[in-house]
Amino acid sequence: MRKIQLIVLLLIPAIYFQSCKKDVVTSASTTSDKILAANINGVEWYPDTVTARISYNATTKVKTFSVFGSVDFKQVRFSLNVPNSTNTNSFPVATVFKVDDTGKLNMAYYTLQRNDAGQYVYVQTGTVENGSGTATITSIDTVKKVITGTYSFTSKKVNYDANGNYVSIEIAQILLGTFDNLPYTFGDDGQ
Repeated sequence: MRKIQLIVLLLIPAIYFQSCKKDVVTSASTTSDKILAANINGVEWYPDTVTARISYNATTKVKTFSVFGSVDFKQVRFSLNVPNSTNTNSFPVATVFKVDDTGKLNMAYYTLQRNDAGQYVYVQTGTVENGSGTATITSIDTVKKVITGTYSFTSKKVNYDANGNYVSIEIAQILLGTFDNLPYTFGDDGQ
């Protein structure tokens, strides 16, 4: 009888602890229904003003895809440049563009600030250094003029005091950026 009681006493805590285990939840990245989105410094960001354009410069033969998005005193801008292009309503798909010395990818983060005249204007916050940003176009529909892809970058601003001494560094992380069926316009740079 004592053996049965001992087994039951050992079995009850095992059952109790087994039932107290937390359920394992697997999370995956989600796709937003917004045409432009990102995570800025850990906060989801969905701009209410978005502009996208593919343009062609006949003189330099450079095709550019540029995007501007802004809301809540924050603005994200980036442009992808393809040299030796043709004047067509398309863009390279599955090519990873990186911020580097070639200038094929330019990225910037802006915040709304009051200028000396008392007006609010978007001011670039830091710079995106080589290797600190990427963008990829995953699909384009040249008939519907919509484009889909991803982007992310880190902008860094070094602050100095009046004597030129280092004070601090501000980091803005624009991560998990997406543009999903983003409508764009197309035309020559002169238009």
